[in-house]
Amino acid sequence: MIQIYNTLTREKETFVPLEEGKVKMYVCGPTVYNYIHIGNARSTVAFDTVRKYLEYRGFDVNYVSNFTDVDDKIIRSAQEEGISPQELAAKYIQAFKEDTGALNVKPATVHPQVVDHMTYIIEFIEELIAKDFAYESEGDVYYRTRKFKNYGQLSHQAIDELEIGASQRTGTEQDKKEDPLDFALWKSAKEGEISWDSPWGAGRPGWHIECSVMASKHLGDTIDIHAGGEDLQFPHHENEIAQSEAKTGKKFANYWMHNGFVTVGDGEKMSKSLGNFVTAHELMQQVDPMIIRFALATTQYRRPIPFNEATIKDAENNLARLQTAFDNASFRQAQAEAELVSDAEDLSTLADFEEQFVAAMDDDFNTANGITVVYDLIKWLNQYSERDAVSQVVLAAALEKLTNWLVIFGVSLNTQAELLDEEIEQLINERNEARSAKNFSRSDEIRDLLKEQGIILEDTPQGVRWRRS
Repeated sequence: MIQIYNTLTREKETFVPLEEGKVKMYVCGPTVYNYIHIGNARSTVAFDTVRKYLEYRGFDVNYVSNFTDVDDKIIRSAQEEGISPQELAAKYIQAFKEDTGALNVKPATVHPQVVDHMTYIIEFIEELIAKDFAYESEGDVYYRTRKFKNYGQLSHQAIDELEIGASQRTGTEQDKKEDPLDFALWKSAKEGEISWDSPWGAGRPGWHIECSVMASKHLGDTIDIHAGGEDLQFPHHENEIAQSEAKTGKKFANYWMHNGFVTVGDGEKMSKSLGNFVTAHELMQQVDPMIIRFALATTQYRRPIPFNEATIKDAENNLARLQTAFDNASFRQAQAEAELVSDAEDLSTLADFEEQFVAAMDDDFNTANGITVVYDLIKWLNQYSERDAVSQVVLAAALEKLTNWLVIFGVSLNTQAELLDEEIEQLINERNEARSAKNFSRSDEIRDLLKEQGIILEDTPQGVRWRRS
């Protein structure tokens, strides 16, 4: 059974979905005012990996991840670029899709945008006002935080401690509030800003209300899993709970999942506000996206990831190990005669690997332990491939298992069918003939030519095999 560490309870809990065989999952998406940095990509990759494992275990996952396309940062960035906020948002939504696509992130079932949900947002706020959980003040609307009895339950903060911090804030907005803890549901428009008409005047929604509305609109009043970066626990997710449960009287989400940060230097969180970030877009110009994906996906989602050259190099080396094992086994499979080899014991060994992998991943999606099982599998597969007699059935089963597991991590290995075209096949055959004729200069010339095409040849006792450079 799958165990999930629930941030709400600070315990691992057995995952029981609202509807058998189905999962309603909401993941907070990016505010689209720039390219995503590696910290943003980590969250996207982490929960894409969770989603793919749930699907591997047979669940039908309704995966909703929003785009925040109305925000102060978007307005500022649009002014700096000399375009409208809508144009800026569209530009970086497209960039997000391209960058995450390169990282093998599966598109969400739905990618809702705030601008398409303005009517629902206004209706949601009106209901909160009707229930006395919100109030209008000079064109703004605020949520009565103290009225929600369980406020602070997710971040495990006492209301009195929060009040001390909030009371130290000053400014015009604070003067409009009944209580320093209250937060904005609707903001009155400033001159020249994008705005929408509402019962309280022209304005736009606060950040927190957007996710409450989009989650409930696309998944219902109660969802199975709500996820995002650990920096969203407070105040964003705390406020989502307060808004949603005040409106519906129902539990908003049964399981809360939060991924750890990507860190730089001495463990400092990577963020745009700190100016210490690298965008995924920039990094993928220098590093194979599969290497980046592998580095991000193979650390358990709650753990921090140190971002440095060593992390990238480790991922690169481990991917090369996986590719080599895959190539060796594929090569031997093509030569093997299944009917001549007994395979029952080896198939039993593969079943043991499957059991170990599922046990690792069922434990709060522990990809670090899961990938260890993968490494154990390829070690066994390498040894098996070196046997004098091998079974096609065993090799096919092992390769299928390896491929399916790596899909969860978002990794696609190269296959011979994808790499070799007619010209390269002819060159490999010609090189074999040159070696047989002891024409080593021509043999070396072909090897170098293929290397330029990104094909590395390896001469083995079983024959010539190749891998991508």
